[in-house]
Amino acid sequence: MTDRVLDFSEEPARLSVRLENLVIERDEQPPRLIPMAEIGVVVVSHPRVSYTHSVLMLLALKGGVFVTCDERRLPIAMMLPLQSNVTQTERMIAQAAATEPVRKRLWKRVVRAKIQAQARALDACGLDGQPVRALLPEVKSGDAGNVEAQAARRYWSALSGRLFPEDFHREPDGPWPNALLNYGYAVLRAIVARALCGAGLHPSLGLHHHNRYNPFCLADDLMEPLRPLVDKAVIGFLRQNTGVAEVTKAARGHMIEKLMDRYIHQDEARTVFDLSGRAASRLAKVFVGEALAKDFVFPEVADDKAP
Repeated sequence: MTDRVLDFSEEPARLSVRLENLVIERDEQPPRLIPMAEIGVVVVSHPRVSYTHSVLMLLALKGGVFVTCDERRLPIAMMLPLQSNVTQTERMIAQAAATEPVRKRLWKRVVRAKIQAQARALDACGLDGQPVRALLPEVKSGDAGNVEAQAARRYWSALSGRLFPEDFHREPDGPWPNALLNYGYAVLRAIVARALCGAGLHPSLGLHHHNRYNPFCLADDLMEPLRPLVDKAVIGFLRQNTGVAEVTKAARGHMIEKLMDRYIHQDEARTVFDLSGRAASRLAKVFVGEALAKDFVFPEVADDKAP
């Protein structure tokens, strides 16, 4: 199966369905057909993109995700499939019943995977990942010492003034290139949320994130170790486009291309869709008692390529 991310941001389009294909119509262009089964995420930000109910219905039936954006072309809402796994009721009940010690042990494993990924990203960028990697032994159950935040400070400090602008701080509403990071993280979040639904889990029942107004807490948890892939994609764009300071069509295209790239896992080339699917499946096994929380391993990406 091909997992595609389609971004409709630059020009008007009309989306409809024909024989289980997404039909894309634009003025003065021939219609383009894409099998719905090949689509993982559809991102719509242009105000003059229209779509039929059949588009949303069939996309959901095929396990795809629909993301809508605001006037800044940044994702603000997401529609997920509700029937992606035949045992989802059983798994959601087990997920909701997971004890606090189990959730804490799982969160420890996620934080460790994120710190390892951050250190590898710094190494791949020609920086020293050891100060971040040195924090790994300090991560305890539930990350009570908030080692994740300590690692983040070291990580972003290493990038600031080198590969990111001087005095850069990671803030969702902060200056460039925070907006490009936001876009990349939003697409990644949709991919991970889709994987969770595919594994029969509910994306709002988190391990660590628990904001009552956040319907994607578990997606936010599970995407943490994959964030450095987005960071490296942004670094690559900044290197090639020094004069750009907004989320342009080229910037969005670059981010999607990198998120569709293949990464080495256990000597095999895997996509982000596959990596998040494997993580979600392993997590589901812990919830239903087929695996222990202490043995949960996030798929490790051997991504040593420079951005």
